[in-house]
Amino acid sequence: MKRIDIISDTHGRLSRSLLASLEGADLIIHAGDITSEADWEMLQTIAPIRAVLGNNDTYYYKYEPALKRLNTFEYEGLTFAVSHYREDLPVGAIDVGVCGHTHRARIAEQGRCLVINPGSATSPRDSATPTMARMYVAEGAVQSVKIIKLESAWE
Repeated sequence: MKRIDIISDTHGRLSRSLLASLEGADLIIHAGDITSEADWEMLQTIAPIRAVLGNNDTYYYKYEPALKRLNTFEYEGLTFAVSHYREDLPVGAIDVGVCGHTHRARIAEQGRCLVINPGSATSPRDSATPTMARMYVAEGAVQSVKIIKLESAWE
């Protein structure tokens, strides 16, 4: 079984709580608005990362390897698509869609596609609690997915 940790909208801040939660992940997915080349490099030291550009990344930051607005890939027998915006996900052609932007955590099924917005690990809206998502996959299927509340966005 593989563990995928999903984050978005970190906006240049990786709290100790977030970094501790990411330890042990087999893959990190970031749905945009990283806004820090240093944070991008730090995340790559924890686990392989699949990510996209968010609206705040587009013109100011240079990430290597270069990021795009849509990232579609296969992992453990599942087809994933990551986009900062929910409306850009090709939900009819994938198993799992990951988006961000709203800073509001949500897990929903749309047809055969599971759509996950992990909320924001640093700047939550409608909540005082920063969040991320954690998914376990095995044998071409999602075994579980849940929203995880982080201790702090700042420490």
